[in-house]
This record gives sequence, structure tokens and C-alpha cells, in this order.
Amino acid sequence: MNAEIITIGDEILIGQIIDTNSAFIAKALNRIGVSVFQITSIQDDEDHIVEALNNSRKFSQLTLITGGLGPTKDDITKKTLCSYTGDELVLNELVLGDVETIFRKYISTPISELNRQQAMVPSKCEVLRNEFGTAPGMWFNHNGHIIVSLPGVPYEMKALIDKFVIPKIQENFNLPFIAHKTLMTYGLGESAIAERLDCFEEELPNFIKLAYLPNLGKVRLRLSAKNSDKTLLEKNLNQQVAKLLPLVSDIFVGYEDEGDDVTFIAKLLLNADKTLSVAESCTGGSLAERITTVPGASEYFKGGVVVYSSESKHRLLGVKNETIEQYSVVSKEVAEEMALGALKQFKSDFAIATTGNAGPTKGESDAEIGTVFISIASKDSIKTEKYIFGNQRVKVIGKAVNKAFEMLIKEISKK
Repeated sequence: MNAEIITIGDEILIGQIIDTNSAFIAKALNRIGVSVFQITSIQDDEDHIVEALNNSRKFSQLTLITGGLGPTKDDITKKTLCSYTGDELVLNELVLGDVETIFRKYISTPISELNRQQAMVPSKCEVLRNEFGTAPGMWFNHNGHIIVSLPGVPYEMKALIDKFVIPKIQENFNLPFIAHKTLMTYGLGESAIAERLDCFEEELPNFIKLAYLPNLGKVRLRLSAKNSDKTLLEKNLNQQVAKLLPLVSDIFVGYEDEGDDVTFIAKLLLNADKTLSVAESCTGGSLAERITTVPGASEYFKGGVVVYSSESKHRLLGVKNETIEQYSVVSKEVAEEMALGALKQFKSDFAIATTGNAGPTKGESDAEIGTVFISIASKDSIKTEKYIFGNQRVKVIGKAVNKAFEMLIKEISKK
């Protein structure tokens, strides 16, 4: 079964907001065996909406729309859907009660007629009541084509997807089973991995596909299977994972469904009863930010410092001024003294240190832009690597963070 996701709103098209709704909906649909054929973003314009619906009907049995359901005149989705399906707006007393309840409980300003108009819905649609906002969801069966219209506010949309939309799709359609298994790898590029896996790909069953998902120094390998026989699907997918693992054992760090790289690091540290600290210069706190996305990180993460200037490296971590003068602030020697300083200051078992030139200017060092030194220190060893990550600042920082975690995983795994 194919579906299309249509997002409505000029704010998406001019880059004012990022469309996260489509990603959430696509994942939710994929989990139940619905294939997203296309994602389209369009203006709040009646002709554009109608054209998008007509195009969607050609390729998809299900169309999900987000946005355009607000109370103001520029939100025309509801009226357009009414016209498109040959319907008329009627007052829904249950929705009106929901709107009045929300205003009474959570909103200090008086309810207006515009807000009450949110309770006007097409008579032929099935209303999906929205407990978090004033715009209800709407489910249409228009000549066998299912159209679901949802508010664009993410937390409202997500609640409606989980509570109503996904269960109704499962009730109304006979869906295949879809399963994914994603392996996370570090340290080898996409093309090099593809060469290594050429024969493996050739021998995959026709209902299993391998995708390469590169991202700043790491590559995810996703095996996707789709079949009406769940037992056959799971058996074959597990067999292919077992064949793939030995081929990437030297770069494999874990499965995505078990968590990302920082989750994997958390498990390694907790299992080893070890702790971590960070000393960041060019990464500017990005390491600490990523580490603390894991709930309970305080059990193993002692803390970190962002030491952007030479003076702060000296004052907070004990990096010697003569080391900076002799070797430059972007150097192996400074990175190592930063890592050892973090070990001492935080009394941790491991420490990561980063120093480099992320650009666009060289700052306190003459090192080439994109140069980054990363040190991983423990109480009995220190490992330092030099990298050249290019000349795009955001990319340099992202690659440095990913490479630091890759190095840390290897060092923890040695102990």
C-alpha cells in the first residue's frame, strides 16, 4: 500500500520552520507496512491543494495532510477539502466542547468566534478529536481514496497519529510486514564498504534490500525486508544480518534499534564501571551535548569544559604556555595535555579532548583550516590522532564529534 504525505504552509516553503512532521509520519507508517511513495510541501492555496490531491490519488491509496487548519483566513485546508469532496461544513458539538474546554483550562484570553469556527467540520468526514488543540483531525473516504487531514502543530499531530490514524489504517487495510535492521559502522567510507559487500548484495533475496546511510564519518547499513509472511521475513532478515556481521566486524559498533553511538558508549562505560569527561575547544560543547542526550548520563559522565582560548586551556586544564608556544594551540601536544587535564580535574577514567581549526579563519593557530587533533586519555594510556576534515565549519565540527566517539569506543573496548 502506498501513501503520500502533504505538508501545507508557506512557513515550510520559505525555510522558516523545518518539516519534522513528515519524518514522524513516515516512520509511523513504515512500522505498519505502509510505503510512503512521496512527500510534498505546498502553499496555503486552494488550486495547489486540489492539484496535490489529484496527483496523490494517481499513485497512493492514502494521503495524509498536515497544516492549514488554523482559525485564521490564511488557513484554507478545511474549506478546500470540503469543496474537493463535495461536502458542506456543519457544527460538531463534541469538537466545540473540546475547544471550550481548552480555553477554559489553559488559555487566559476569551474564546472568539474564530476559535468556535474550529468546530465547523465537513459533514461526511470522521472527526478525530484533538485533546491538545482546537483543530480536530479529519478522516475522509472519497471514492475509495483515504484522506487524513491533521493539524500542523507537531505534538497535536503526533497524538492523533498514535491514537487514531495508525489504528484505523490497520483496521481498514490488509498490510504487509516491513522490518528493518540497521548496523552502525565507523571508520570506513561508503564506497569502500560497498566494494566489500558487493557479493553479499548480489545474493540477497529479492524482498530484502541493503541501503547505505553515510553521515560525517560514519555509515549506517540498513537491511529492509517486506513480505506478507512475517515468519519468512523475520527468518530471512536474521539470516542476512548473521551473514553481514562478519563482513563488517572490524567497523561495527552496534545496532541502531539499540540506540545511537552515545547510547552504545553509555552501555560500554556502565558495563565497565568507568566514567568519562571532556575537554573541548573546536567542538564547542557538542561532545557534552550529545553525551547528555542519554537519560541517566550522570552515572558515567563526570562533566566537561569548553576551553576556547589558550588562556582558558592553561588556567582550567593546566596546559603549559610553553607547550602552546612551541607546538601551537592546534597540536597533538596540546590535545594530550587537555585530555590529561580533564582526567585530573574531573577524576574520570576516560577523557576526550579536541582542539582544531574549524574555520572560516585560522584564529590562534596557523594550522590548516579543518585540522583537528583528538585525544582519548585514560589513567594508563593516551591515544591521539590528527585529522583534516575539510573547510566547512559545521561539517568539521560534526566529523570531529563522530570521530571522537569512534576513537573512544575503540579505547574502551580495549580495556
